[in-house]
Amino acid sequence: MSEQILVDVRNLKKHFTKGPEVLKAVDGVSFQIRQGETFGLVGESGSGKSTVGRCLIRLYDYTGGEVYFDGQNLSKLSDKQLKPFRRRIQTIFQDPYSSLNPSMSVLDLIGEPMDIHGIYKQADERKEFVAGLLEKVGLKREHLYRYPHEFSGGQRQRISIARAMSVRPDFVVCDEPISALDVSVQAQVVNMLEDLQAEFGLTYLFIAHDLSMVRHISDRIGVMYRGRLVEVAESDELYENPLHPYTKALLSSIPVPDPRAANSRMAVKYEVPTAKDGTVPELREVSPGHFVADH
Repeated sequence: MSEQILVDVRNLKKHFTKGPEVLKAVDGVSFQIRQGETFGLVGESGSGKSTVGRCLIRLYDYTGGEVYFDGQNLSKLSDKQLKPFRRRIQTIFQDPYSSLNPSMSVLDLIGEPMDIHGIYKQADERKEFVAGLLEKVGLKREHLYRYPHEFSGGQRQRISIARAMSVRPDFVVCDEPISALDVSVQAQVVNMLEDLQAEFGLTYLFIAHDLSMVRHISDRIGVMYRGRLVEVAESDELYENPLHPYTKALLSSIPVPDPRAANSRMAVKYEVPTAKDGTVPELREVSPGHFVADH
């Protein structure tokens, strides 16, 4: 893992309005991801973690803040200027059932982004490249001409991963890529993502609510609550020494195969504390690499 910063998120905000009401889905989030690193983003449903991922790939325009990728401010770019960055930034979505076009074969699904970015224009070359990708994700050459409905959920997600890898990205937003899969398949997919990262030098933003799996794959982890980061630390440090009350409650919710441990578990009941002037706490470094937001 390099020390070079590939992704730099600065005070990112995404607010949704409906009449007079404002939903602050993301409200002042800042973090950096080093090249070759996996940065995990965890939190309960509605915490804003997936919205952060969608802002990073410009599926959503930002309400405020900036996102820098390899030194370039993405928020300032037009759609035309974004095109080369869209090749370098890919996404693996949560639902493998709705993220694949049911009318396209596997060869066409994986080849479509290659068409858009002008990679392997010769049909024979493309077919061989796609077949090689399928083998890397645990599928077979014979699957090239099959359609999504012929595959299981785990196999469909492997196709989605191959599709993301087809344009040789540098950064991949993994938006809860295993949450819709059987438990027996989840570990296989995570291990495959790690193998692909090692082979291609990828950088990941891994968004999930499965805390055990996030610890396994992530170098550092950020914990989100109500649109804000409340704690950021290296993976082992966060799990062994959580400092924020919400992080402690969240980690306490991880299932353990011991009924006697239930007595020591905490319910997730937390409200963001505010100072007398109405401000919420900002992240501050309490030990090297360990940041927590608390008054």
